[in-house]
Amino acid sequence: MFGIGTTEILVILVVALLVLGPKKLPEIARSLGKTLAEFKRVTTDVKRTIDLEAQEEEDKERQARLKKKKDRKAANKKESVPEEDDNDQSESKFSSEPNPEESGQKEQADEQAGREEQEGSKTTTREQDKEAETRP
Repeated sequence: MFGIGTTEILVILVVALLVLGPKKLPEIARSLGKTLAEFKRVTTDVKRTIDLEAQEEEDKERQARLKKKKDRKAANKKESVPEEDDNDQSESKFSSEPNPEESGQKEQADEQAGREEQEGSKTTTREQDKEAETRP
């Protein structure tokens, strides 16, 4: 703790007792303790706010990536539709292109995974907040 040993702390306490007197020392120690507790509370609150802002920014980035991915898939679907019209129907059955229903299911699965990831990170933040409040 700050590189101060027990003998240094004892010397500081004895000097404080001599300077302040036995009546004022408990009052000052109490007010100092309250000030330190308030400082710790404010520091924790600022840290929590910064963490929440960072988490919100990550969520926005994740949503933007998912939206870009959806847009790319939609663009790929639009490009693949004219090609299928040109081909014979028998050839389209054996086409290597994904079934639109399957790709829709993949998009839904991607969205669900994104939601679960967000909920997991929120739960982690809540757990961190509870731990911070329980610490002295």
